[in-house]
Amino acid sequence: RDEMDWLKDINAAVTICDKQGIIVYMNEKSEQVFKDDGGKNLIGSNLFGCHPEPALTKLKEMLADGSTNVYTIEKNGKKKIIYQTPWVNENVIEGIVEISFDIPNEMPHFIRK
Repeated sequence: RDEMDWLKDINAAVTICDKQGIIVYMNEKSEQVFKDDGGKNLIGSNLFGCHPEPALTKLKEMLADGSTNVYTIEKNGKKKIIYQTPWVNENVIEGIVEISFDIPNEMPHFIRK
């Protein structure tokens, strides 16, 4: 069984690139989200070519320094959270994982102690 199988059907788009920016994995939701750009045919292509500035510089910074980038967007009336973070193997940055999913326009916020 493939170790990434659990990612296949979750209700979040998961896209992974290597340290050169080459897309190495897209789950089914990611393929749907990016269908107008090529869907699963994007695997093997370089995502640096599809990110304008300042996003391109931010991706390269994350690969260099291991930082994480988190933000929300609204598109077609739907709000999403975008979570981009390096994936690391034995303290070496191997690439970037992007997880995005829909969020409600209003959502509860809890402060835990």
